[in-house]
Amino acid sequence: MSSETTELHHEEHGHGDTMTKGRIVKVALILSGITCVEFFIALYLVPNGIVPINWANPLYIVLTLFKAFYIVAFFMHLKFERTGLVFSILVPILFIIGLILVLTNESHHWITLRH
Repeated sequence: MSSETTELHHEEHGHGDTMTKGRIVKVALILSGITCVEFFIALYLVPNGIVPINWANPLYIVLTLFKAFYIVAFFMHLKFERTGLVFSILVPILFIIGLILVLTNESHHWITLRH
């Protein structure tokens, strides 16, 4: 039996925790699509004034978080791990994101104080 047949056999029986060629291509296309959307926003929508920069920056952050999810979930195989391991990695990341948001807000406060 080839490896593709074995992987297909496992997926048919509910053991879809392997990365097949099809799944890799699908994730790569999703990542490429998100990147194309980011480039379209940055190179066409923002310079032509269709989307203001203060809307584009949060869009970039959300799209980048989606890309980070796909990379961590599929290419680092975190999607297939046990819940405890997933939480031990995701909870600190959420705290770091919160820290970044708080520090960004604080930096804006200090900038407004200088002027």
